[in-house]
Amino acid sequence: MSEIKNQTSRRVVIRAGAALAVGAAASAVSPASAAPAARTSRATSDPERLTALTGITVIDARGSNPSETVLVRGDRILARGRRIPVPANAEVIDLAGRFLLPGFVDAHVHSIVDERISPLLHVASGVLTVREMSGSPTLRDWRGRIERGDLLGPRSVVGSAVVDGVPSIGSPPSFHLVADAEQARAAVRQAQVDGADFVKVYSRLSPELYRAIVDEARRVGIEFAGHCPDEVPFEDAARSGQSSIEHLYSAWYSVSAREAELREQLADLTFAPGDYLTWAREIHRLEWAAIDSRDPAKEAALLADLAETGVHVVPTLGTYEVLDRPEEVDRVDARLRYVPQPLADGWRWGLENLLIGSRTPEEAAQRRLLLEERRAFVEALARAGVPVIAGTDGGDVPFVVPGFGLHDELAALVRAGLTPQQAIEAATATPARMLGLDHEIGTVAPGKVADLVVLDADPLADIANTTRIVSVVHRGRVIDSAERVRILEQVAAAAATG
Repeated sequence: MSEIKNQTSRRVVIRAGAALAVGAAASAVSPASAAPAARTSRATSDPERLTALTGITVIDARGSNPSETVLVRGDRILARGRRIPVPANAEVIDLAGRFLLPGFVDAHVHSIVDERISPLLHVASGVLTVREMSGSPTLRDWRGRIERGDLLGPRSVVGSAVVDGVPSIGSPPSFHLVADAEQARAAVRQAQVDGADFVKVYSRLSPELYRAIVDEARRVGIEFAGHCPDEVPFEDAARSGQSSIEHLYSAWYSVSAREAELREQLADLTFAPGDYLTWAREIHRLEWAAIDSRDPAKEAALLADLAETGVHVVPTLGTYEVLDRPEEVDRVDARLRYVPQPLADGWRWGLENLLIGSRTPEEAAQRRLLLEERRAFVEALARAGVPVIAGTDGGDVPFVVPGFGLHDELAALVRAGLTPQQAIEAATATPARMLGLDHEIGTVAPGKVADLVVLDADPLADIANTTRIVSVVHRGRVIDSAERVRILEQVAAAAATG
Protein backbone atom coordinates (compact mmCIF):
# COMPACT_ATOMS: atom_id res chain seq x y z
CA MET A 1 0.00 0.00 0.00
CA SER A 2 1.49 3.31 -1.07
CA GLU A 3 0.73 6.66 0.48
CA ILE A 4 0.76 9.24 -2.27
CA LYS A 5 -1.09 12.29 -1.00
CA ASN A 6 -2.34 13.89 2.19
CA GLN A 7 -5.75 15.58 2.11
CA THR A 8 -6.84 17.12 5.45
CA SER A 9 -7.55 14.20 7.81
CA ARG A 10 -7.67 11.46 5.17
CA ARG A 11 -4.79 9.69 3.54
CA VAL A 12 -5.17 8.77 -0.09
CA VAL A 13 -3.89 5.33 -0.93
CA ILE A 14 -3.33 3.62 -4.26
CA ARG A 15 -3.01 -0.13 -4.36
CA ALA A 16 -3.38 -3.13 -6.63
CA GLY A 17 -4.37 -1.13 -9.67
CA ALA A 18 -7.11 0.81 -7.89
CA ALA A 19 -7.44 4.29 -6.43
CA LEU A 20 -8.58 4.22 -2.84
CA ALA A 21 -8.99 6.85 -0.16
CA VAL A 22 -8.90 5.54 3.36
CA GLY A 23 -9.86 7.42 6.50
CA ALA A 24 -7.22 7.06 9.17
CA ALA A 25 -9.75 5.75 11.64
CA ALA A 26 -10.99 3.11 9.20
CA SER A 27 -7.68 1.36 8.61
CA ALA A 28 -7.80 -0.49 11.90
CA VAL A 29 -9.96 -0.92 14.97
CA SER A 30 -8.32 -1.43 18.31
CA PRO A 31 -9.69 -4.21 20.51
CA ALA A 32 -10.45 -1.69 23.21
CA SER A 33 -12.71 0.42 21.02
CA ALA A 34 -14.37 -2.25 18.90
CA ALA A 35 -17.85 -3.46 19.66
CA PRO A 36 -18.05 -7.23 20.00
CA ALA A 37 -18.29 -9.00 16.65
CA ALA A 38 -21.02 -11.53 15.96
CA ARG A 39 -20.00 -14.94 17.21
CA THR A 40 -20.96 -18.50 16.65
CA SER A 41 -19.73 -21.37 18.76
CA ARG A 42 -19.32 -24.89 17.52
CA ALA A 43 -19.04 -26.00 21.12
CA THR A 44 -22.70 -25.16 21.73
CA SER A 45 -24.01 -26.68 18.48
CA ASP A 46 -25.09 -30.29 18.22
CA PRO A 47 -22.95 -32.18 15.67
CA GLU A 48 -25.80 -34.68 15.30
CA ARG A 49 -28.49 -32.10 14.66
CA LEU A 50 -30.42 -32.92 11.47
CA THR A 51 -31.87 -30.30 9.15
CA ALA A 52 -33.84 -31.17 6.02
CA LEU A 53 -34.13 -28.55 3.29
CA THR A 54 -37.00 -29.82 1.18
CA GLY A 55 -38.59 -29.09 -2.19
CA ILE A 56 -35.72 -26.94 -3.37
CA THR A 57 -34.06 -26.55 -6.77
CA VAL A 58 -30.34 -27.20 -6.39
CA ILE A 59 -27.98 -25.35 -8.73
CA ASP A 60 -24.29 -26.23 -8.81
CA ALA A 61 -21.72 -27.47 -11.31
CA ARG A 62 -24.06 -30.32 -12.23
CA GLY A 63 -26.70 -27.86 -13.39
CA SER A 64 -30.22 -27.30 -12.10
CA ASN A 65 -32.09 -30.08 -10.29
CA PRO A 66 -35.62 -29.30 -9.04
CA SER A 67 -37.61 -30.63 -6.10
CA GLU A 68 -34.70 -32.03 -4.15
CA THR A 69 -34.15 -32.59 -0.46
CA VAL A 70 -30.79 -31.73 1.09
CA LEU A 71 -30.19 -33.34 4.46
CA VAL A 72 -27.64 -31.71 6.75
CA ARG A 73 -26.16 -33.28 9.88
CA GLY A 74 -24.08 -30.99 12.03
CA ASP A 75 -21.92 -28.96 9.66
CA ARG A 76 -21.94 -31.49 6.80
CA ILE A 77 -24.22 -32.43 3.95
CA LEU A 78 -25.47 -35.93 4.68
CA ALA A 79 -27.48 -36.59 1.52
CA ARG A 80 -29.29 -34.95 -1.39
CA GLY A 81 -31.83 -36.18 -3.89
CA ARG A 82 -35.52 -36.36 -4.81
CA ARG A 83 -36.33 -39.40 -2.68
CA ILE A 84 -34.25 -38.84 0.43
CA PRO A 85 -36.03 -40.19 3.53
CA VAL A 86 -36.32 -37.48 6.16
CA PRO A 87 -35.66 -38.75 9.71
CA ALA A 88 -38.40 -38.05 12.24
CA ASN A 89 -36.03 -36.03 14.42
CA ALA A 90 -34.97 -33.67 11.62
CA GLU A 91 -35.96 -30.02 11.52
CA VAL A 92 -37.75 -29.65 8.22
CA ILE A 93 -37.51 -26.36 6.32
CA ASP A 94 -39.85 -26.26 3.33
CA LEU A 95 -38.15 -24.37 0.52
CA ALA A 96 -40.49 -25.14 -2.35
CA GLY A 97 -40.03 -22.57 -5.11
CA ARG A 98 -36.59 -21.56 -3.79
CA PHE A 99 -33.10 -22.17 -5.20
CA LEU A 100 -30.08 -23.60 -3.35
CA LEU A 101 -26.48 -22.88 -4.37
CA PRO A 102 -23.10 -23.70 -2.84
CA GLY A 103 -21.69 -20.88 -0.75
CA PHE A 104 -19.90 -18.35 -2.92
CA VAL A 105 -16.12 -17.89 -3.08
CA ASP A 106 -14.56 -14.46 -3.55
CA ALA A 107 -11.06 -15.31 -4.68
CA HIS A 108 -9.61 -11.81 -4.45
CA VAL A 109 -10.36 -9.70 -1.39
CA HIS A 110 -8.58 -7.14 0.78
CA SER A 111 -10.70 -7.08 3.90
CA ILE A 112 -11.42 -3.84 5.69
CA VAL A 113 -9.41 -4.39 8.85
CA ASP A 114 -12.35 -4.31 11.22
CA GLU A 115 -13.82 -7.61 12.33
CA ARG A 116 -17.22 -5.94 12.69
CA ILE A 117 -17.35 -5.20 8.93
CA SER A 118 -15.89 -7.50 6.28
CA PRO A 119 -16.41 -10.93 7.91
CA LEU A 120 -20.09 -10.27 8.61
CA LEU A 121 -20.76 -8.69 5.21
CA HIS A 122 -19.33 -11.73 3.50
CA VAL A 123 -21.48 -14.17 5.45
CA ALA A 124 -24.65 -12.09 5.01
CA SER A 125 -23.95 -11.98 1.26
CA GLY A 126 -23.49 -15.75 1.01
CA VAL A 127 -19.73 -15.40 0.44
CA LEU A 128 -18.55 -18.19 2.71
CA THR A 129 -14.97 -18.55 1.47
CA VAL A 130 -12.53 -15.75 0.64
CA ARG A 131 -8.94 -15.53 -0.51
CA GLU A 132 -7.14 -12.66 1.19
CA MET A 133 -4.63 -11.24 -1.29
CA SER A 134 -2.55 -9.26 1.20
CA GLY A 135 -1.87 -11.11 4.42
CA SER A 136 -1.30 -9.73 7.89
CA PRO A 137 -1.21 -11.02 11.48
CA THR A 138 -4.78 -9.72 11.95
CA LEU A 139 -6.14 -11.69 9.01
CA ARG A 140 -4.33 -14.84 10.13
CA ASP A 141 -5.86 -14.35 13.58
CA TRP A 142 -9.31 -14.05 12.02
CA ARG A 143 -8.68 -17.24 10.05
CA GLY A 144 -7.98 -19.16 13.25
CA ARG A 145 -10.88 -17.67 15.20
CA ILE A 146 -13.34 -18.40 12.41
CA GLU A 147 -12.14 -22.00 12.19
CA ARG A 148 -12.58 -22.38 15.98
CA GLY A 149 -16.07 -20.89 15.77
CA ASP A 150 -15.14 -17.83 17.84
CA LEU A 151 -15.84 -15.31 15.07
CA LEU A 152 -18.59 -15.33 12.48
CA GLY A 153 -16.97 -15.07 9.10
CA PRO A 154 -16.03 -16.89 5.93
CA ARG A 155 -13.38 -19.57 5.62
CA SER A 156 -10.27 -17.70 4.53
CA VAL A 157 -7.18 -18.55 2.50
CA VAL A 158 -4.61 -15.94 3.48
CA GLY A 159 -1.68 -14.79 1.37
CA SER A 160 1.66 -13.40 2.40
CA ALA A 161 2.56 -9.76 2.54
CA VAL A 162 2.79 -8.55 -1.06
CA VAL A 163 6.24 -9.43 -2.42
CA ASP A 164 7.52 -6.77 -4.83
CA GLY A 165 10.75 -5.45 -6.28
CA VAL A 166 12.54 -2.16 -5.63
CA PRO A 167 11.39 0.49 -6.33
CA SER A 168 7.83 -0.59 -5.62
CA ILE A 169 4.49 1.13 -5.91
CA GLY A 170 3.79 -0.09 -2.36
CA SER A 171 5.48 0.10 1.01
CA PRO A 172 5.92 -1.99 4.18
CA PRO A 173 4.42 -3.50 6.25
CA SER A 174 1.82 -4.68 3.75
CA PHE A 175 4.57 -5.01 1.13
CA HIS A 176 7.72 -7.13 1.50
CA LEU A 177 10.25 -5.45 -0.80
CA VAL A 178 13.13 -7.48 -2.26
CA ALA A 179 16.20 -6.20 -4.09
CA ASP A 180 18.02 -9.40 -5.07
CA ALA A 181 17.43 -13.10 -5.56
CA GLU A 182 18.40 -14.10 -2.03
CA GLN A 183 16.01 -11.56 -0.54
CA ALA A 184 13.31 -12.92 -2.85
CA ARG A 185 13.95 -16.47 -1.65
CA ALA A 186 13.96 -15.28 1.95
CA ALA A 187 10.57 -13.63 1.42
CA VAL A 188 9.14 -16.99 0.36
CA ARG A 189 10.55 -18.69 3.45
CA GLN A 190 9.24 -15.89 5.66
CA ALA A 191 5.76 -16.28 4.18
CA GLN A 192 5.81 -19.94 5.15
CA VAL A 193 7.04 -19.14 8.67
CA ASP A 194 4.28 -16.55 9.03
CA GLY A 195 1.64 -19.13 8.18
CA ALA A 196 0.64 -17.74 4.79
CA ASP A 197 -1.26 -20.10 2.52
CA PHE A 198 0.46 -18.72 -0.58
CA VAL A 199 3.00 -16.10 -1.66
CA LYS A 200 1.53 -12.98 -3.26
CA VAL A 201 3.68 -11.78 -6.19
CA TYR A 202 3.39 -8.28 -7.58
CA SER A 203 3.97 -5.96 -10.49
CA ARG A 204 7.51 -4.66 -10.09
CA LEU A 205 9.34 -7.94 -9.64
CA SER A 206 12.07 -8.28 -12.25
CA PRO A 207 12.27 -11.55 -14.20
CA GLU A 208 15.27 -12.56 -12.05
CA LEU A 209 13.44 -11.92 -8.79
CA TYR A 210 10.32 -13.65 -10.07
CA ARG A 211 12.30 -16.76 -11.08
CA ALA A 212 13.90 -16.87 -7.62
CA ILE A 213 10.45 -16.78 -5.98
CA VAL A 214 9.14 -19.49 -8.32
CA ASP A 215 12.12 -21.74 -7.60
CA GLU A 216 12.01 -21.24 -3.83
CA ALA A 217 8.24 -21.72 -3.69
CA ARG A 218 8.62 -25.05 -5.46
CA ARG A 219 11.47 -26.03 -3.17
CA VAL A 220 9.61 -25.36 0.08
CA GLY A 221 6.20 -26.43 -1.20
CA ILE A 222 4.09 -23.27 -1.08
CA GLU A 223 1.87 -21.88 -3.83
CA PHE A 224 2.28 -18.45 -5.36
CA ALA A 225 -0.31 -16.23 -6.99
CA GLY A 226 -0.97 -12.60 -7.78
CA HIS A 227 -0.07 -10.11 -10.47
CA CYS A 228 1.86 -10.97 -13.58
CA PRO A 229 4.97 -8.80 -13.08
CA ASP A 230 5.33 -6.02 -15.63
CA GLU A 231 8.43 -7.51 -17.26
CA VAL A 232 7.27 -11.15 -17.22
CA PRO A 233 5.22 -12.34 -20.22
CA PHE A 234 1.74 -13.48 -19.26
CA GLU A 235 2.30 -16.92 -20.78
CA ASP A 236 5.57 -17.33 -18.83
CA ALA A 237 3.77 -16.66 -15.56
CA ALA A 238 1.18 -19.27 -16.55
CA ARG A 239 3.87 -21.84 -17.40
CA SER A 240 5.76 -21.13 -14.17
CA GLY A 241 3.06 -22.78 -12.08
CA GLN A 242 1.54 -19.56 -10.75
CA SER A 243 -1.83 -20.73 -9.50
CA SER A 244 -3.70 -17.61 -10.59
CA ILE A 245 -3.04 -14.36 -12.41
CA GLU A 246 -5.01 -11.37 -11.15
CA HIS A 247 -6.38 -8.63 -13.39
CA LEU A 248 -5.97 -8.37 -17.17
CA TYR A 249 -3.71 -5.45 -18.05
CA SER A 250 -0.51 -7.52 -18.27
CA ALA A 251 -1.97 -9.84 -20.93
CA TRP A 252 -2.10 -7.26 -23.70
CA TYR A 253 1.65 -7.13 -24.42
CA SER A 254 1.65 -10.81 -25.36
CA VAL A 255 -0.99 -10.21 -28.04
CA SER A 256 0.55 -7.04 -29.49
CA ALA A 257 2.35 -6.78 -32.82
CA ARG A 258 4.60 -4.26 -31.03
CA GLU A 259 5.41 -6.62 -28.14
CA ALA A 260 9.23 -6.29 -28.22
CA GLU A 261 9.08 -2.49 -28.35
CA LEU A 262 6.50 -2.23 -25.58
CA ARG A 263 8.39 -4.64 -23.33
CA GLU A 264 11.48 -2.46 -23.68
CA GLN A 265 9.42 0.50 -22.54
CA LEU A 266 8.06 -1.54 -19.60
CA ALA A 267 11.61 -2.36 -18.53
CA ASP A 268 12.57 1.32 -18.72
CA LEU A 269 9.67 2.62 -16.61
CA THR A 270 10.83 5.03 -13.92
CA PHE A 271 8.90 6.34 -10.93
CA ALA A 272 9.63 7.35 -7.37
CA PRO A 273 9.15 4.70 -4.67
CA GLY A 274 5.47 4.52 -3.78
CA ASP A 275 4.42 6.72 -6.72
CA TYR A 276 1.49 4.67 -7.91
CA LEU A 277 -0.02 7.45 -10.02
CA THR A 278 2.99 7.79 -12.31
CA TRP A 279 3.23 4.02 -12.69
CA ALA A 280 -0.51 3.71 -13.40
CA ARG A 281 -0.48 6.44 -16.05
CA GLU A 282 2.48 4.86 -17.80
CA ILE A 283 0.90 1.41 -17.61
CA HIS A 284 -2.29 2.78 -19.13
CA ARG A 285 -0.33 4.38 -21.98
CA LEU A 286 1.42 1.08 -22.74
CA GLU A 287 -1.74 -0.96 -22.23
CA TRP A 288 -3.59 1.18 -24.77
CA ALA A 289 -0.70 0.93 -27.24
CA ALA A 290 -0.76 -2.87 -26.89
CA ILE A 291 -4.51 -3.08 -27.43
CA ASP A 292 -4.29 -0.74 -30.40
CA SER A 293 -1.76 -3.07 -32.05
CA ARG A 294 -3.38 -6.39 -31.15
CA ASP A 295 -2.52 -9.34 -33.40
CA PRO A 296 -5.39 -11.89 -33.60
CA ALA A 297 -2.97 -14.75 -34.30
CA LYS A 298 -0.93 -13.91 -31.21
CA GLU A 299 -4.09 -13.69 -29.12
CA ALA A 300 -5.17 -17.13 -30.30
CA ALA A 301 -1.73 -18.52 -29.41
CA LEU A 302 -1.86 -16.96 -25.94
CA LEU A 303 -5.32 -18.37 -25.26
CA ALA A 304 -4.14 -21.82 -26.31
CA ASP A 305 -1.10 -21.53 -24.05
CA LEU A 306 -3.21 -20.48 -21.07
CA ALA A 307 -5.69 -23.30 -21.62
CA GLU A 308 -2.86 -25.83 -21.83
CA THR A 309 -1.25 -24.67 -18.58
CA GLY A 310 -4.54 -24.61 -16.70
CA VAL A 311 -3.67 -21.32 -15.01
CA HIS A 312 -6.60 -19.59 -13.37
CA VAL A 313 -7.37 -16.01 -14.38
CA VAL A 314 -9.11 -13.65 -11.95
CA PRO A 315 -10.16 -10.74 -14.16
CA THR A 316 -11.77 -8.54 -11.44
CA LEU A 317 -14.14 -7.10 -14.01
CA GLY A 318 -16.23 -5.31 -11.41
CA THR A 319 -13.13 -3.41 -10.37
CA TYR A 320 -12.51 -2.39 -13.97
CA GLU A 321 -16.10 -1.17 -14.26
CA VAL A 322 -15.22 1.31 -11.50
CA LEU A 323 -11.73 2.18 -12.74
CA ASP A 324 -12.54 2.41 -16.44
CA ARG A 325 -15.94 4.12 -16.14
CA PRO A 326 -15.96 5.98 -12.82
CA GLU A 327 -18.50 8.48 -14.11
CA GLU A 328 -21.09 5.65 -14.09
CA VAL A 329 -20.56 4.74 -10.43
CA ASP A 330 -23.46 5.37 -8.05
CA ARG A 331 -22.04 7.83 -5.50
CA VAL A 332 -25.03 7.31 -3.18
CA ASP A 333 -25.10 3.51 -3.36
CA ALA A 334 -27.18 2.42 -0.35
CA ARG A 335 -24.66 -0.31 0.40
CA LEU A 336 -22.17 2.35 1.49
CA ARG A 337 -23.94 2.39 4.86
CA TYR A 338 -22.05 -0.84 5.59
CA VAL A 339 -18.67 0.81 5.02
CA PRO A 340 -16.99 2.97 7.70
CA GLN A 341 -17.98 6.55 6.95
CA PRO A 342 -14.42 7.93 6.63
CA LEU A 343 -13.67 5.19 4.11
CA ALA A 344 -16.83 5.88 2.09
CA ASP A 345 -16.00 9.60 2.07
CA GLY A 346 -12.49 8.76 0.92
CA TRP A 347 -13.87 6.61 -1.87
CA ARG A 348 -15.98 9.50 -3.13
CA TRP A 349 -13.01 11.85 -2.97
CA GLY A 350 -10.80 9.39 -4.82
CA LEU A 351 -13.42 8.79 -7.48
CA GLU A 352 -13.84 12.48 -8.24
CA ASN A 353 -10.22 13.58 -7.90
CA LEU A 354 -8.08 10.58 -8.88
CA LEU A 355 -10.22 8.63 -11.30
CA ILE A 356 -12.29 11.34 -12.99
CA GLY A 357 -10.54 14.61 -12.29
CA SER A 358 -7.03 13.50 -13.27
CA ARG A 359 -7.91 12.15 -16.74
CA THR A 360 -7.89 13.97 -20.03
CA PRO A 361 -10.93 13.51 -22.29
CA GLU A 362 -8.76 11.31 -24.52
CA GLU A 363 -7.76 9.07 -21.58
CA ALA A 364 -11.37 8.83 -20.41
CA ALA A 365 -12.50 7.75 -23.87
CA GLN A 366 -9.73 5.17 -24.07
CA ARG A 367 -10.68 3.71 -20.70
CA ARG A 368 -14.29 3.35 -21.78
CA LEU A 369 -13.19 1.37 -24.82
CA LEU A 370 -10.74 -0.65 -22.76
CA LEU A 371 -13.57 -2.02 -20.64
CA GLU A 372 -15.18 -3.47 -23.76
CA GLU A 373 -11.84 -5.05 -24.71
CA ARG A 374 -11.50 -6.57 -21.25
CA ARG A 375 -15.00 -8.04 -21.46
CA ALA A 376 -14.29 -9.51 -24.87
CA PHE A 377 -11.05 -11.05 -23.61
CA VAL A 378 -12.78 -12.65 -20.63
CA GLU A 379 -15.34 -14.18 -22.96
CA ALA A 380 -12.48 -15.46 -25.14
CA LEU A 381 -10.76 -16.95 -22.08
CA ALA A 382 -13.88 -18.85 -21.12
CA ARG A 383 -14.48 -20.00 -24.70
CA ALA A 384 -10.88 -21.30 -24.88
CA GLY A 385 -11.35 -23.32 -21.70
CA VAL A 386 -9.22 -21.14 -19.43
CA PRO A 387 -10.58 -21.31 -15.86
CA VAL A 388 -12.08 -17.90 -15.06
CA ILE A 389 -12.44 -17.12 -11.36
CA ALA A 390 -14.68 -14.58 -9.64
CA GLY A 391 -12.72 -12.14 -7.52
CA THR A 392 -13.60 -8.58 -6.60
CA ASP A 393 -10.65 -6.69 -5.07
CA GLY A 394 -13.31 -5.89 -2.47
CA GLY A 395 -12.24 -3.56 0.31
CA ASP A 396 -9.39 -2.20 -1.81
CA VAL A 397 -11.25 -0.47 -4.63
CA PRO A 398 -13.72 2.41 -4.31
CA PHE A 399 -17.36 1.30 -4.27
CA VAL A 400 -16.59 -2.43 -4.31
CA VAL A 401 -18.29 -3.28 -1.02
CA PRO A 402 -17.19 -6.52 0.68
CA GLY A 403 -19.68 -9.34 0.14
CA PHE A 404 -21.97 -7.35 -2.14
CA GLY A 405 -19.13 -6.95 -4.63
CA LEU A 406 -19.17 -10.67 -5.42
CA HIS A 407 -22.69 -10.34 -6.81
CA ASP A 408 -21.56 -7.34 -8.86
CA GLU A 409 -18.71 -9.47 -10.21
CA LEU A 410 -21.08 -12.25 -11.25
CA ALA A 411 -23.17 -9.71 -13.15
CA ALA A 412 -20.00 -8.30 -14.75
CA LEU A 413 -18.97 -11.78 -15.93
CA VAL A 414 -22.37 -12.26 -17.54
CA ARG A 415 -22.10 -8.85 -19.22
CA ALA A 416 -18.78 -10.08 -20.62
CA GLY A 417 -20.50 -13.03 -22.28
CA LEU A 418 -20.41 -15.85 -19.75
CA THR A 419 -23.67 -17.68 -19.12
CA PRO A 420 -25.17 -17.42 -15.64
CA GLN A 421 -24.18 -21.07 -15.11
CA GLN A 422 -20.56 -20.29 -16.00
CA ALA A 423 -20.56 -17.25 -13.73
CA ILE A 424 -21.90 -19.28 -10.80
CA GLU A 425 -19.23 -21.94 -11.36
CA ALA A 426 -16.61 -19.15 -11.43
CA ALA A 427 -17.64 -18.36 -7.83
CA THR A 428 -18.16 -21.94 -6.57
CA ALA A 429 -16.72 -25.11 -8.08
CA THR A 430 -13.85 -23.57 -10.06
CA PRO A 431 -12.26 -21.58 -7.21
CA ALA A 432 -12.82 -24.53 -4.87
CA ARG A 433 -10.62 -26.63 -7.16
CA MET A 434 -8.04 -23.85 -7.48
CA LEU A 435 -7.76 -23.55 -3.70
CA GLY A 436 -7.58 -27.31 -3.17
CA LEU A 437 -10.86 -27.19 -1.26
CA ASP A 438 -13.10 -29.05 -3.69
CA HIS A 439 -13.36 -31.95 -1.22
CA GLU A 440 -14.98 -29.49 1.20
CA ILE A 441 -16.86 -26.84 -0.79
CA GLY A 442 -17.92 -25.83 -4.30
CA THR A 443 -20.81 -28.21 -4.96
CA VAL A 444 -23.78 -29.53 -3.02
CA ALA A 445 -22.62 -33.06 -2.31
CA PRO A 446 -22.69 -35.53 0.58
CA GLY A 447 -19.68 -35.21 2.85
CA LYS A 448 -19.01 -31.58 2.00
CA VAL A 449 -19.37 -28.68 4.40
CA ALA A 450 -22.92 -27.32 4.51
CA ASP A 451 -22.01 -23.85 3.24
CA LEU A 452 -25.08 -22.96 1.19
CA VAL A 453 -27.14 -20.03 -0.09
CA VAL A 454 -30.93 -20.01 -0.55
CA LEU A 455 -32.41 -17.66 -3.16
CA ASP A 456 -36.03 -16.81 -3.88
CA ALA A 457 -35.55 -16.51 -7.66
CA ASP A 458 -33.68 -18.45 -10.34
CA PRO A 459 -30.15 -17.11 -10.98
CA LEU A 460 -29.94 -19.06 -14.24
CA ALA A 461 -32.80 -16.94 -15.57
CA ASP A 462 -31.20 -13.69 -14.36
CA ILE A 463 -27.83 -13.55 -12.63
CA ALA A 464 -29.07 -10.55 -10.60
CA ASN A 465 -31.17 -13.06 -8.67
CA THR A 466 -28.07 -14.12 -6.70
CA THR A 467 -28.76 -11.00 -4.63
CA ARG A 468 -32.22 -12.26 -3.64
CA ILE A 469 -30.97 -14.16 -0.62
CA VAL A 470 -33.55 -15.78 1.64
CA SER A 471 -31.12 -17.44 4.00
CA VAL A 472 -27.53 -18.59 4.34
CA VAL A 473 -26.41 -21.94 5.72
CA HIS A 474 -23.05 -21.35 7.38
CA ARG A 475 -21.35 -24.61 8.32
CA GLY A 476 -24.70 -26.24 8.87
CA ARG A 477 -26.28 -23.39 10.83
CA VAL A 478 -29.23 -21.74 9.12
CA ILE A 479 -29.06 -17.94 9.16
CA ASP A 480 -32.59 -16.96 8.21
CA SER A 481 -33.85 -13.67 6.80
CA ALA A 482 -34.44 -12.10 10.21
CA GLU A 483 -30.94 -12.96 11.41
CA ARG A 484 -29.41 -11.69 8.15
CA VAL A 485 -31.16 -8.37 8.73
CA ARG A 486 -29.81 -8.25 12.28
CA ILE A 487 -26.28 -8.96 11.05
CA LEU A 488 -26.48 -6.21 8.43
CA GLU A 489 -27.87 -3.74 10.95
CA GLN A 490 -25.02 -4.63 13.28
CA VAL A 491 -22.54 -3.88 10.48
CA ALA A 492 -24.27 -0.58 9.68
CA ALA A 493 -24.08 0.45 13.34
CA ALA A 494 -20.37 -0.40 13.45
CA ALA A 495 -19.73 1.48 10.19
CA ALA A 496 -21.49 4.56 11.56
CA THR A 497 -19.00 4.71 14.43
CA GLY A 498 -16.12 4.91 11.96
